[in-house]
Amino acid sequence: MSQPSAPKIEFPCDYVIKVIGNAAPDFKDFVVSVVETHAPGINEERITVTDSRNGRYTSVRLTIVATGEPQLKALFEDLKASGRVHMVL
Repeated sequence: MSQPSAPKIEFPCDYVIKVIGNAAPDFKDFVVSVVETHAPGINEERITVTDSRNGRYTSVRLTIVATGEPQLKALFEDLKASGRVHMVL
């Protein structure tokens, strides 16, 4: 019996990314600037910032127009390589 394959994403499409890192006043701006290099034209109204209960972490949730797997892979790598990001979902 074979494993069912994951559903294929059809590009271009709206794609939600959640980035979690240490709380800092400039964390949202940092995330947006990195994401903008890969997916220009982010709508500010589609960005949500949430602080953790104890205020140690911040999550930035935003919607981009994804153009393909290579774009998403490069975006995730740049965010993780920054040292400021703990997780990208």
